[in-house]
Amino acid sequence: MKLSTRSRYGLRALLDLAKHVDEGPLQIKSIADREDISSKYLEQLMAILKSAGLVRSVRGPKGGYMLAKKPEEIRLSDVFVTLEGPMTPVECVEHTDYCSRCTDCITRQVWIEIHQAIMTVLESTTLQDLVDRAKSKKKLDFQI
Repeated sequence: MKLSTRSRYGLRALLDLAKHVDEGPLQIKSIADREDISSKYLEQLMAILKSAGLVRSVRGPKGGYMLAKKPEEIRLSDVFVTLEGPMTPVECVEHTDYCSRCTDCITRQVWIEIHQAIMTVLESTTLQDLVDRAKSKKKLDFQI
């Protein structure tokens, strides 16, 4: 399973907002520059994230985007479902009527286990967890 650019860039943008949460609204250009994302593409992503209630926009000369919730309240599962849709490896995991073999399919059990493992990680990880990881990585890099 391969995640789209939409999810990878969207998560990077949200992580950037989480890292700078105390600075107020951030402009698209500053996020795009730090994260090496096209400003135009980032605008599209922010519109999706805003409609999902993950970010909010502030108008005016000091306006921009900020998280709509605290970083510890935004789970990666929320982000990925917003940007990718359902995170299922195969259609039959969610829809048993998709395939006539679903009730007897041994491989479907593996797909279900993969789905559960992915969702466990995404549901148990927040933006704050990633911010904390980034901070501890900087400390490790500094010590070397």
